[in-house]
Amino acid sequence: MTVDKPHAPACERNREPILAVLRALYADRRSVLEIGSGTGQHAVHFAAALPHLRWQTSDLKAQLPGICLWLADRMLPNTPPPICLDVDSAWPARRFDAVYTANTLHIMSWAQVQAMFERLPTVLDAGGLFTVYGPFRYDGAPTSDSNAAFDATLRAADPLRGVRDFEAVAALAREAGLALVEDRAMPSNNRCITWRHVGAA
Repeated sequence: MTVDKPHAPACERNREPILAVLRALYADRRSVLEIGSGTGQHAVHFAAALPHLRWQTSDLKAQLPGICLWLADRMLPNTPPPICLDVDSAWPARRFDAVYTANTLHIMSWAQVQAMFERLPTVLDAGGLFTVYGPFRYDGAPTSDSNAAFDATLRAADPLRGVRDFEAVAALAREAGLALVEDRAMPSNNRCITWRHVGAA
């Protein structure tokens, strides 16, 4: 029996704009931890385009079989098996010089977002980069009508979800010893934000 790989159309749409950002910022990186790899589509696309990176996928246990299908299909030498990572539970014992996550902050509860930032310094090397892709609110307001509608849909489905305020996330980053490197506008009213681990705030 053939099992179809999971597929997210959004990954196909946003992968090239994100790759352009990572190609520049991650040129001198060597190992990346992806938090919330989802289907695994981003991982195989970025790992193929950036062969100098060892791209470590991770997600909740239920997502790992789908990620394995993508990794097995592409058989890239720089994509080790995925690891189970729940931001509320145990994190990897090793460190990385970059951590990447896409479209996760609005799916996590705010308590989980806080937990993620609190634990980032345990896996991120000094000078390491943390890159987040997704929608954000600024000054308490959505950046577009479509983002406002998306936020309302998220909160109606689960009150713990929602598009996050950039200022609140930036405060968590500062507390974790992360300094803002770049906040770049992306297609479809998304952002790609990168911080550098500089130590205690």
